[in-house]
Amino acid sequence: MAALGLAASAMALVACSSMDRVSRAVPEVVTPFRMDIVQGNVVTREQLAALQVGMPRAQVQFILGTPLLISPFHAQRWDYTFTLQSQGFPAQDRHVTVYFKDERLERIEADPLPSEADFVGSLRKHHEVPASKPLQASEADLAKYPPPAAKAAAPAAPLPGVNSYPPLEPAAAP
Repeated sequence: MAALGLAASAMALVACSSMDRVSRAVPEVVTPFRMDIVQGNVVTREQLAALQVGMPRAQVQFILGTPLLISPFHAQRWDYTFTLQSQGFPAQDRHVTVYFKDERLERIEADPLPSEADFVGSLRKHHEVPASKPLQASEADLAKYPPPAAKAAAPAAPLPGVNSYPPLEPAAAP
């Protein structure tokens, strides 16, 4: 009986160590889905090119949108920040800061920005769908399935109690 208990204990320990190896290997093979995290304002090269020194605040806001950060300690400065984190891709992080003097645009500080087409193209790469195979059949494949025989169309039986319908438009005068 003691030998049987000792054997059972040894088997349990071996099972635990093999489970430990498996449990460590699973995270390397299986990764959870992480959804894309998009934060902030997308500012493109075209938007930045539309800004001109001397523009009023309202016009800057019309072009770039509402700033992500307006600091009460820096009333003459607006910060536009954009971050995109997507599983399997490096994070995109861009900053644009506009400075005002007497309610007019004074200067702009910005990271290198993509054009609108480049930005949209980078989003498509994140969500590429594999191309489907073209749906084509060879003549031999089509011969396996002959077209159905054409049936003579029987006239539709009139509905009971309905003899005619009123005209949709009034009759034209001759």
